[in-house]
Amino acid sequence: MPASVFDDLVGQERVAGFLRSAVESGSTSHAYIFVGPSGSGKRSAALLLACALICDDGGCGTCAACARVRRGAHPDVRVVEPAGAMSYLVEQVRDDLVPDMWLAPADGHAKVYILDRAESLGDAAANAFLKTLEEPPPKVTIVLLSDDYDALIPTITSRCQIVRFSPVAPGNAVALLAERTGAGEDEALAALAASSGVLPRALEFLRSPARGEAREHVLAALRDLPVMDGRDVLVSARDLLREVRAPLDELKERQGVELRERVEFMGRAAQAKDVEQRHKRELTAREREAVLEVVAVVESWMRDVLACSAGVEGVTNRDAADDICTAAAYMSQAAIQAGLAAVSRARRRVSYNVSPQLAVEAMLFEIQEARICPRSWESP
Repeated sequence: MPASVFDDLVGQERVAGFLRSAVESGSTSHAYIFVGPSGSGKRSAALLLACALICDDGGCGTCAACARVRRGAHPDVRVVEPAGAMSYLVEQVRDDLVPDMWLAPADGHAKVYILDRAESLGDAAANAFLKTLEEPPPKVTIVLLSDDYDALIPTITSRCQIVRFSPVAPGNAVALLAERTGAGEDEALAALAASSGVLPRALEFLRSPARGEAREHVLAALRDLPVMDGRDVLVSARDLLREVRAPLDELKERQGVELRERVEFMGRAAQAKDVEQRHKRELTAREREAVLEVVAVVESWMRDVLACSAGVEGVTNRDAADDICTAAAYMSQAAIQAGLAAVSRARRRVSYNVSPQLAVEAMLFEIQEARICPRSWESP
């Protein structure tokens, strides 16, 4: 069987076989709902399906089109998230998403729209979307992602083909990553922690030396927090974000080339406004993913401290076990919970488009306080 992008859908062989068969037989649906627990790889699967639909060879995984889709840089693949704090806005669907779907593909023969957190489509936004969802324009495929099928509006589910993703046991996930990459158990566990347990992202993490180095710097910052002053914490947050943003420079360069080509083709810079807006969305989404990876590493470290404090064997970040046990030895349970709460707040801030710099700075300062004054969090 020839190589396919669906080979990278680790842990979801049934889904991978179903999607691959649909693409090869030309029987893909106009609209899907990928539903399953967080971390099961729904978003990664949606991007792999986009590769298969955009690629001239049905998702070879090696051509320029596949590479651009997987990097989030293809003009005909758009990942959409709620514009409101808690839900999709009516105007976001009616004035932006639906009209964009009716535009011809910019660089291929198909267009794919991936809507994250589809349960956030309220009645008004859903009503603005129903007609297009039922009969989208030719060459358009829509993929909705959701953790909870029951939270979706019935008028939405009735218009889509449902694809269910199953949870992957941690032990199986480690074995799959080791099989695919040759990584040791410690490396696989660290990759899963950094990717919030999402297998395809963990696979990408293991293939990226730069992301591994960024993780090492996060762990070093957590180790040194008790001896840092305020300026050190600010510098550490700045340096961490600079590291995770470094790969975005390549994306910016590619976007610049695309924009220049579009302006040259159209003749007027003003007509490239849609490209500039898409580029901005892509950069924002990629930066958010990179920052959330930092947050995930911090969260896994704090959870290891909690486990060590409770006498539970088997930390996730084994290469930082000594530092984790040192923190656990003098942090109270209340202080550890305060550190975990700081991580949760950072994740929410990033998701709500708060400045990543401010979100990471606040998280580090709050964890530093929990480490330096561990008893202050206990109830009198």
